Amino acid sequence: MYVYILTNPIRTVLYIGMTNDLQRRLEEHNTGLGEAGKFTGRYQTNLLTISNCALTQYRQ
Repeated sequence: MYVYILTNPIRTVLYIGMTNDLQRRLEEHNTGLGEAGKFTGRYQTNLLTISNCALTQYRQ
């Protein structure tokens, strides 16, 4: 499980998400698929700022 944060170029909007497949999820954001794709397209949050394996952090 991954927790990730996307932001826009001027870093005024944040999108926080969670997924099992980070690469697939980022592709969905970049291509505008689903509800998250609509948000990231509208606010242009296409810069990955943080990616963290949630289960690893939780277990520690």
